[in-house]
Amino acid sequence: MSTHSRQAGVARNVRAIAATALALSLSLACSGDPATGEPRAAGEAIPAAVPSGPPPTVEELAGRVDCEPDIQVDAVDMRQGYCETSVGRFFVTTFVTQSGKDQWMDTAPEYNPHLVGNLWTVLASRKVLDELREELGGDLHLTDHRVTPAPAVTPAG
Repeated sequence: MSTHSRQAGVARNVRAIAATALALSLSLACSGDPATGEPRAAGEAIPAAVPSGPPPTVEELAGRVDCEPDIQVDAVDMRQGYCETSVGRFFVTTFVTQSGKDQWMDTAPEYNPHLVGNLWTVLASRKVLDELREELGGDLHLTDHRVTPAPAVTPAG
C-alpha cells in the first residue's frame, strides 16, 4: 500500500470518527438527567492510566465498565466502539500508533470532553466521563487541547 493511500485511509477514518463524535455530542446535548447528581469536581485526582504492556482493546476498555461495544470503525490503524450502559452513552476509540492517536486528537471536537489514555480515547458527556474515569483512569480533556490558551490581558493604568 502506498503512503498516499495509507494517508488517505487515515484521513477517511478520522473524518468518520469526527462525524460519529458530532452525532454523539448532539444526542448527549439533549439527554441530560439533572436528577442523577453532580459530576466529580475538576480538582479531584484520579490516577491516569499507566502504559504497561500492550495497549487495551476497545473490548477490554468497554468490558471494564460492563459494556459489550458495538464496533463502528474497524480499520487497520484504529477501532471504535459505541457503548450504552446505565452510566450513559460513549465511544471508545483505540489506536495502533501514537501518530494515529495524535491525528485523531487534532480533529477531535473541541467542545466535547474526553478521556485520554495510552493509545485510547473515550468520548462522552462530562457526567459520563466522570463515572467512567473511576474504572478506566486516563486524563480528562475538557476544552480544545489543540491550542494554547492566551494569557489574560491586564488593563492598563
